[in-house]
Parts: sequence; C-alpha cells; structure tokens
Amino acid sequence: KQAVVSTQSGHYGRDLSKVTMGNIVTVGPHECCIVSGGCCGTQGKSYVIGGWAWAWWCVSQVDKISLRVMTLTPSISSVETKEGVAVTCSGVAQVCVMKEPQMLEFAAEQFVGKSQAQLEEIILQTIEGHFRAILGTMTVEEIYSDREGFATNVRAIAGPDVSKMGIRIISFVIQNITDNVDYLKSLGVKRAAEVKRDAEIGVANSAAISGSKTAEAERERMESKYACDALIAENKRSYELKQAEFSQEVNMKKAEAELAYELQAAKEQQSIKDEKMQIEVVEKRKKYRLRLCVDTTA
Repeated sequence: KQAVVSTQSGHYGRDLSKVTMGNIVTVGPHECCIVSGGCCGTQGKSYVIGGWAWAWWCVSQVDKISLRVMTLTPSISSVETKEGVAVTCSGVAQVCVMKEPQMLEFAAEQFVGKSQAQLEEIILQTIEGHFRAILGTMTVEEIYSDREGFATNVRAIAGPDVSKMGIRIISFVIQNITDNVDYLKSLGVKRAAEVKRDAEIGVANSAAISGSKTAEAERERMESKYACDALIAENKRSYELKQAEFSQEVNMKKAEAELAYELQAAKEQQSIKDEKMQIEVVEKRKKYRLRLCVDTTA
C-alpha cells in the first residue's frame, strides 16, 4: 500500500508503457519523495511515502526527506535564571517530520536541498532558543524541583514554532542541570537536611504515637482486668450468698426433721407408756376379780 499526496492531477493516469522519457522513483516508509515540475508547464509537487512516483527527465526534480525520528541534545551554558544564578542545562529531544500534507509542504519548503545535519542543526537552534528563554523566567528551585514541568514548558512553547517547519517534538526531557557557584549543591544539602529533619520528626512522632497507643492499650487492658476481677468477685459473692442460703435452708430442714423425729419418738414413747398403763390396769382388774372369786368360794 502506498501513501500519495499530490497537488496536481494527471501524473498517475498515463500509460507508463508508452513513456520513455523518465524514471520510476521508489521510497520506503521512512522517507518522503517530493517530485517537482513536469512536462507542459506542470505546476505543483507530488509527495509520496512508502511507494513510487514518476519523474520526467530534465523537467522533473526529485528530492527526499527522512521521516525517521531524530535525537537532538540541546544544551545551553551559563544562562542566568530569574534570580540571576548562571546555570548550564542540557536535555534530550526526539523530533520527526510530520506526515500530514500541509506539514510535508512546510518541511519541503524549509529543508529541501539541505543535508540531514543542517536540518537537525536548524531544529536544535530553535529548541535551544526557547530553552534559553524559558530558563530565564524560572528560579533555580523551580527548575531543580520540577524538571518535568520545565520540560513541558519547553515542549509547549517550542512546539508551535517547529511545527511551522513541519516538525513535531515527540518528547523532551531535562538531562543535566549544573552551576559554577555550587548553588545546586547548597540546595541539595539544604534538602538533605530538611529530609533528615523531617525523618527525625517523623520518627519522634511515630514513637510518641506508638507510646500513646501502648499506654492506651495498657489502660484498656487494666480496665478490662479490673472489670473482670470485679465481675469475678461479684459472682463469688453471689455464689457464697446462695451457698449460705442453701446451707441455712438445709439446716432448717434438718432441724425440722430432727424435731419431727424427736416429737414422733416422744409420741411413740408416750403411746407405749399408755399401753403399758392399760395393760397394768387390765392385769390389776383381773387380779382383783380373781381375788373376789377366791374369797367368795371360801
């Protein structure tokens, strides 16, 4: 499949078997072929990506532009920041020629006839100019602490300018930031001290929180223990009271039983005595009658 962008008509509708005054030009997917001019005063250009194009001898011009990603290393030295501190910054940018028809036309106007090194140098100078301008609006602290934000600003501001040349900034990152007065080193020492201080504060806070939680846990444990001890004592007292009540009731029942037994025994004894007395009375009566009979007979 070939991608063809053309600003004129009629180039590819001819019978090429009858044409003997030209060449077929082919390009891969990483290049764009630009065919300019033609027979009979043909105007416009044809842009072909990953395909072929017809070029007339003597009257057509063929140029190629690489669509591969280019890696640039913009670097600026001794640029004063917002606070007047001179810093040196370097970065890495990934750029490429855009494939949209209008962008290809912009790129052709700017770069056709130039070498790859010249193309890269033009883009590099444009990015470095914006790099330098943005650096002058920021403090060292902002650059040092927010490299991603700094790089995003460079992409946002340099992007529209290089797009006018048909170039897209794919990525841009800050690589190194240095200075000649050890300002960044001082920031690092200050930051390290702040980190150490925050760490010590954090450790102290953690120890305080841990001690507080330990004391709270111990208090809750003692409260639970006292509550359990109180409950055990209460249950023991209730048990002893119930046991005393049961003992008293048992003793009362026992006493009642013993008293009943004694009463019954007394009744039995009295009954026996009564029976004995009755027997004695009967015997005395018998003896008395027997005596009366004897006396009467005599």
